[in-house]
Amino acid sequence: MGMNVSSGGGASEPEVMVDINTTPLIDVMLVLLIMLIITIPIQMHAVKMNLPVGNPPPPAVQPEVVQIDIDFDGAMTWNGTPVPDQETLERRFAQVAAEPEQAEIHLRPNRLAPYKDVAEVMAAAQREGATKIGLIGNEQYMQ
Repeated sequence: MGMNVSSGGGASEPEVMVDINTTPLIDVMLVLLIMLIITIPIQMHAVKMNLPVGNPPPPAVQPEVVQIDIDFDGAMTWNGTPVPDQETLERRFAQVAAEPEQAEIHLRPNRLAPYKDVAEVMAAAQREGATKIGLIGNEQYMQ
């Protein structure tokens, strides 16, 4: 049998405890374990989807495409024809929106075109009800 003998420094000094207190570490580990147990069943749920098989058939009629170019100075063209002002552009958007099958609007701004001009064209299309609009020529901005 062994016994604990103090090393001379007097009876008034407490003995230094050199063991680490593992109680807080065990508490943290148990909390993390409980969180893991609670979240695992949520991750195991799956959503079954019926995806189409094969390629979809091509559309019967190819949609009409309207190409709007915006130059670096804000000048616009509608299928190669210059658009003199904003009112003319809005009238043309209204004609496109009024059709039963809307034409696709391809907006192609120049790399140096101000964002303000591009935003005005997109806002005008939205105001007039044109819904099929997309930006093309984005590869010029990759460099």
